[in-house]
Amino acid sequence: MRKTYKYRIYANQETLNRAERWLTLCRRLYNTALEQRITIYKQGKETVSWYTQKRELPELKQAFPEYKEVGSQVLGDVIWRLDKAYQGFFRRIRSNSDKAGFPRFKSRNRYNSFTLSQCGWKLKGKYLIIRKVGRFKLQLSRLIEGDIKTITICRSSTDKWYACFSCDNVPEKKLDKTGTIIGIDVGIESFLTDSEGNKVDNPTYFRQLEKLLRRRQRALSRKKKGSRHRNEARVLIAKTYEKVTNQKRDFLHKVANKYIADYDLITVEDLNIKGLVRNSRLSKSISDSSWGIFFDLLAYKAEEAGRMLVKVSPQNTSQICSGCSEKVLKSLAIRIHACPYCGLVMDRDENAARNISMVGQTVQAITKENALCVACESSALR
Repeated sequence: MRKTYKYRIYANQETLNRAERWLTLCRRLYNTALEQRITIYKQGKETVSWYTQKRELPELKQAFPEYKEVGSQVLGDVIWRLDKAYQGFFRRIRSNSDKAGFPRFKSRNRYNSFTLSQCGWKLKGKYLIIRKVGRFKLQLSRLIEGDIKTITICRSSTDKWYACFSCDNVPEKKLDKTGTIIGIDVGIESFLTDSEGNKVDNPTYFRQLEKLLRRRQRALSRKKKGSRHRNEARVLIAKTYEKVTNQKRDFLHKVANKYIADYDLITVEDLNIKGLVRNSRLSKSISDSSWGIFFDLLAYKAEEAGRMLVKVSPQNTSQICSGCSEKVLKSLAIRIHACPYCGLVMDRDENAARNISMVGQTVQAITKENALCVACESSALR
């Protein structure tokens, strides 16, 4: 399986300046290549391809010798990024998306990484050496496993530097079977409620720092554009957002790890989160809860641990009684499920989690049955 490892890196100022210069040259190349594509399109000619622009890189190095210090694979990756942005733009056009998102020119704060492939770097213990840049010290929180395919050097919005290692053939770490199944219903008052009645409180990290963020944004608006003080104010805002992100990630990882360790089958709702955040009254709370990130973490952790994650339709999960399967209509304000048919009384979210768990088990059984039928047909054909 493929996995990405991210580490904080440190270096002397001279090395960081060279890395910053590489970022500047890559950004200029990206903007120049984008301008070339726009100019050719306005002339009524066919759109220039990724391969055509990549073949022009040797001529670029002859015309601008400063690009000779940047690795060829790094420059090729810049052209590939632009082509990927174009492909995404045309894909959104074909799907009639509201925001097609034409590729934009990059300022310093919008282009913050470069990627190396199989050459131009060397890893020695906790040190990463990049040719023509320098030596970086890695803050190794865990060992790198598998075969390293690419290394991406990133600069964060708070001017911290990171190295991301994308690895193939990472060994899977299967967990022992527990024979248990759980259904999870996410919410706003509680982050989640499972089918066993356990609740996890919603930490609301963004709302806790909202007042501080508001003050710092007001201070930024009073600073003169291009001044040193404005950049310092911008970094303070970026640090606030970074703190919220780190708090969320830490919380979500811990909750996901707990459920992955304890249960073989985890069932969640297949929510349309983009549609839900259009609700002006709940959008901030839904975004602060980060349900989408939590589901993504569950998915990749389940794959690595040999667990199964099943997503089911959210339709009527809170309206149907988990005891007798009768529909009991209730508004969002009603937090207690009281069934007039079988007399079941319980928390609304726990009732929904039980329904999610039962539907997930049904989906798993159907999936296994279909897989068995396919295996029988293939054996019969032999």
